[in-house]
Amino acid sequence: MGRKTRKRRTPLAAKVVAGAAALAVGGGGLVWANFHASAHEEGPAHHRTRSAAAQVATIDCPDVGQQLSGVPDRARGEVDGELATMDSQITEAYQRLATTRRAQAGDPRFVQNTILGPLKDRRKAIIDRIQLEIDRAGGRADDNLDQLAGCQGRPAEQPQNGDGQNGDGQDGGGQDGGQNQDGGQNQDDNGNGAAGPVADDFIDINDVEPNSRHSENGLAANGDGGSTGTFTTDCGVNENNLFNSDNLIAAPGVDNGAHHVHDYVGNQDNDAFSSDEDLANADTSCRNQGDRSTYYWPVLRLQDGTEEFDANELGGGAEGNVGRILKPAQAELKFVGNQQGDVVAMPKFLRIITGDAKSFTNGDANANSSWSCTGFEDRQVTDKYPLCPEGSQVVRTSNFQSCWDGQNIDSANHRDHMAFVQEDGGCPNGFQAIPQLQVRLVYDIPTPTVENGQVRNPYAVDSFPEQLHKPITDHNDFINVMDEHLMNEVVDCINSGEDCQ
Repeated sequence: MGRKTRKRRTPLAAKVVAGAAALAVGGGGLVWANFHASAHEEGPAHHRTRSAAAQVATIDCPDVGQQLSGVPDRARGEVDGELATMDSQITEAYQRLATTRRAQAGDPRFVQNTILGPLKDRRKAIIDRIQLEIDRAGGRADDNLDQLAGCQGRPAEQPQNGDGQNGDGQDGGGQDGGQNQDGGQNQDDNGNGAAGPVADDFIDINDVEPNSRHSENGLAANGDGGSTGTFTTDCGVNENNLFNSDNLIAAPGVDNGAHHVHDYVGNQDNDAFSSDEDLANADTSCRNQGDRSTYYWPVLRLQDGTEEFDANELGGGAEGNVGRILKPAQAELKFVGNQQGDVVAMPKFLRIITGDAKSFTNGDANANSSWSCTGFEDRQVTDKYPLCPEGSQVVRTSNFQSCWDGQNIDSANHRDHMAFVQEDGGCPNGFQAIPQLQVRLVYDIPTPTVENGQVRNPYAVDSFPEQLHKPITDHNDFINVMDEHLMNEVVDCINSGEDCQ
């Protein structure tokens, strides 16, 4: 599969790329073994029981970016760059964790002394720079950010509590360190050299209770009252093969800022270096040429042994994102209204991130993934991939935040300027309702086989390496680049109760 994208490297981008380049080893991409194990795992080849508590599967670091607020506008570029460097540090530490299992088995303090301790020192240096940059720009940095420097080792089975705060790493080595007693590496990687998914990440859609997903996130904003119209924009399914591992919202100016690959529809000039002017002047894949908005999400891959165009590249196979990229068969982009009243126009270049790419370690406070199957969409699940029956397709749904603070097109943590509707369908005090973007992606995917605690030919969302391809890390991004005429048409359709496209 080809791709169309462009890169304009800056000194900051070059610094981040250089920091991550050490991940590619052996000239052909990194072997990313998955060290997940159930509490009582027995296989015909090993006849053994392993302790889940002894397994350190990944690196759990507090998310500094989500704790930032009040960052002056003129400091945000530098702060975002520092946060991207911090992500690269975590990726390097995870790679070190995944390739030193023999040493961990021989020294229960290896993880703490060799991986987590140095990582804390490097993160502390970046936090100090972030505080300095905020203060220099006229802001007031939080003196408590230093408490977020420490990371800990985490078993794959650890509940998603999102604490990750103590940084003491006392669980850091374990006695077997994720290594088989015969000295070989754990083979729970499905033969793909990828850190997940594993069998426990999948569920038969028939085993999901109807209407059982309860979350304050992702609520549909529209209802029988208020503004009941809809506006649907058709932007295709990435027929132009626009892929990259950048994130223009969270890591502007940083090459490979996402450490995983995105699908793009709509705006065709979307990479880390695109300015608002670039976006406004770009081509669009949308049928309505007044919609130059950018819609993007992590790709799904089928781990069937296919070597994609990025098999040896950062963001792709060199960071554990392996297999055949699956384009959606359908990409439905719909804007809906608000239960309590009219909506107002979105400001141009408004940026919204829904979901959390780090939910596996951050906890589920910002998780907003919804997985289902066609014909079963009353059954939604956030933390499992569905196994769909024959003739049914996999569905990913994201309902975006639809309450805007009325002032800002972005915020320091890329969240505070937006909010979800409340249970009554209204917006929190100080926020006003805008059209809610709902993204529904439908995929033709062969149903994976799960037998004896193993999954064969799994599909998985691209993720930061240390997030182990967990389904709860799914997320979706949007930048509004509709022209004024089209945005007014969207608002009028929704407020008048019409269905437009």
